[in-house]
Formats: sequence, C-alpha cells, structure tokens
Amino acid sequence: KKLQVVIDGIRQIANYPEPNGRVRREINLSATLNLKQITCPIGVLLVIFESRPDVLPQVIALSLKSGNGLLLKGGSEALHSNKCLFDIIASSITDSTRRRLVGHKVVNLIETRKDIKSLLTLDANKIDLIIPRGSNQFVEYIQKNTNIPVLGHASGICHLYIDEFAHAEKALKILIDAKLNYPSACNAVETLLVNAQFASKHMHTILDALERNQVAISVGETAKTQFKSLTEKYPLCESYKVEYGDLCISVEVVPDIDAAIEHINQYGSHHTDSIVTEKLAHQNKFSNEVDSACVFVNASTRFADGYRFGLGAEVGISTNRIHARGPVGIEGLLTTKYILYSQDHDVVQEYQNSDKQFTFNVVQSKL
Repeated sequence: KKLQVVIDGIRQIANYPEPNGRVRREINLSATLNLKQITCPIGVLLVIFESRPDVLPQVIALSLKSGNGLLLKGGSEALHSNKCLFDIIASSITDSTRRRLVGHKVVNLIETRKDIKSLLTLDANKIDLIIPRGSNQFVEYIQKNTNIPVLGHASGICHLYIDEFAHAEKALKILIDAKLNYPSACNAVETLLVNAQFASKHMHTILDALERNQVAISVGETAKTQFKSLTEKYPLCESYKVEYGDLCISVEVVPDIDAAIEHINQYGSHHTDSIVTEKLAHQNKFSNEVDSACVFVNASTRFADGYRFGLGAEVGISTNRIHARGPVGIEGLLTTKYILYSQDHDVVQEYQNSDKQFTFNVVQSKL
C-alpha cells in the first residue's frame, strides 16, 4: 500500500503541467515596454532526509519536474535501499533522455555524514537551498551550521481545538485519527484544547477514549483544577512547546475560541492546527486568526501532506513565512524572474522627460 502511494504520487508529478516558463504576471508598462514575470527553478537543492527510502524517489521526481539540480543524503539505516533506488532512477534518467541528461550528474547521492559537514560550509553560489527532514534537534543543527538558506520546520507542535459548538462524536473521531494514525509524524496532534462548556459534558469521554488507545495524558492547570475528579491521576503538563512524536498528548481546557487561538499562536510551531465546530463564524475566525502554515476546519491534522494535498509528494513541510509555506511540492521549488521587452529601445530619460508615459496596463495576473 505504501509503495502504491509513492507510485501514484510520482505519476501525479509526471502529469503535472510544465511548471517552468509560466507567466505569473504580464504588464504593458507603456506602449513600447512589456514586462513578464515567469517561473524558473531555484537552482541546486540539498535535501537531507530521514531513514525512509520512499522519500528518495518522491524528492527526485519533484526536483526533476521543477528543473532543479539535486544533492541527496538519506539516513544511514536505509543506505543500501537508497543506493539501489538511486542507481535505478539515475540510469532511467540517462536512458530515457538518450544521454541528453546524465542521471548521476543531475542527481547526486551523498553517502557519508562527513560530506554533509563540508557541504554546509559552502556558500549560496554552490547550493541554493537546503531542505532538512528529521528530528527537531537535527533541523536546528542544520540551521545553525550553514549560511545557505534553509527551508523547513524545526518542530511539529500541532493543536486540535474542540469548540463549544462541536459535535461530540465527530470531534472524537478527528482526535483519534490526528493522534493515533501515525503518532511520530510531524502532523500528528500534540496538544488538545477543549472548550470549557464542551468539556463539562464530554471531558470524561475524551479522556477515556485516549486511555483506551494507550495514549499517555498530561493536563494543563485549568484542566487540573476545574476537572479535578477526572484529571487528578494525570501529571501536570510541564511545557506546551513539546513535540512528543509518540503516544502522548497534552490536554488543556480553555474558556473560549479567543483563548484557544492565543494559546496556539503562543505555543504552537505554526505547522498545522485544526478546529472542530459547527459554527460558521468560529470556523472563519479560527481560519483567519491562527498563524500557521496549515489551518483546518473539521478535519484531522494528518491531512497536512503533499500527497493528500494533491501535490504528488513533498520535499517537506515549511513553516517559513517567506517563499514556500506548508507542504512543499513543485510550486514551492520554483522562483521567478522578470523579462522586459522593448519595441523601441526605451531609455529611462524618455519617461523622466515625459516624452513617453507609463500606462501599467495588466495583461494577465496569476499571483
């Protein structure tokens, strides 16, 4: 099943329209000047990923389609699998292009940790972007030890807020999926916020369901004091800035949606956060005010994924506010450049002297 998802994702990428050379914006600056903003590759990518060999073909497919060069370093635990997959793909690139492209030059596999340290010391003229995938500590190490731009997230502290207007059975369904579907994933929920009115009716059901699924629970101060009889057996949460990556969860009670949004923006990692509510005004408020790369309404945080977003795959999930944000697919591996065409050998002095006038007529805009 996992392999089929990889295959389906790569086919989605292959069928994606040509991403480079697309006109994002076109303006006739004057009667004789035409300006186009077009898409183009970023350049050379260095992707360092965890011990999952399925990542390798996905990342190579995204890099090839977006026109970027690629350096890859996988986890040592999957060294032989990665090398086998890489050799197959590199040979396929060479053969399918009749040697117009040489696979081992377009994509390169790095096998030792020593090579990574030397690559981190290079400047941005050699490598244009680093995309690390792995633990919080690993990503932070990369960020602190290079001058090359880094795209990615250091932690996945995802929240689920159950609103007072939530349907209890639906809320429980989403919670169980968000925590249990893949607890070590960066999009698994780590903190559950429960509206006080909802908690007064359903807190016992939530805690029982988590316990039945062997989830270790810690509770916040409000949950501890207001629901003492239900929560006294659970330890007090020491910090909300924790990515458990395991069958553990923090549970806190909040008075209203404003408090939930404030909590998420203060303690979250701006990765993925979700609300469960039937009230449209609360759905819109949460969507607009939560400052995260992915904000969901009545859906599990586990949907934050390149394949599930219809991108085919992802090189990672970015919490950066600049350039790409959220699951990074083909579009996130592109940049743009401007091309200016003159029909009359234009010079600025002509416009300063009012011999010619700017018109700024937008021909098309796909921003």
